[in-house]
Amino acid sequence: MKKRIAVPLENGILCSHFGHCQKFAIIDADNNIITGEELLTPPPHEPGLLPAWLAEKGVTDVIAGGMGQRAINLFIQQNINVFVGAPIKNPKELASDLLGNSLKAGANYCDH
Repeated sequence: MKKRIAVPLENGILCSHFGHCQKFAIIDADNNIITGEELLTPPPHEPGLLPAWLAEKGVTDVIAGGMGQRAINLFIQQNINVFVGAPIKNPKELASDLLGNSLKAGANYCDH
């Protein structure tokens, strides 16, 4: 099964606030094996924009530290799985954790 996993980054590791990241790592995986990674610069922050933008890129899953409920709902409408409260790690580690069913999600860091 193919997946495209988006991880918001700040200084190369998970950005705790999804909508204000510097880059997105897009991790491609096939049958739970990472097959590629690309870094994308997101469009300027505008509420509600990123779910559609990432859906256009073929993203199937998003790993985030924190995210507002509206954004979560917009991702669900785009058939994108959302995992919030992820630990601060590099994107490949997070993707490997997700693919291996060992991603430890804690509290959603976002308070709005």
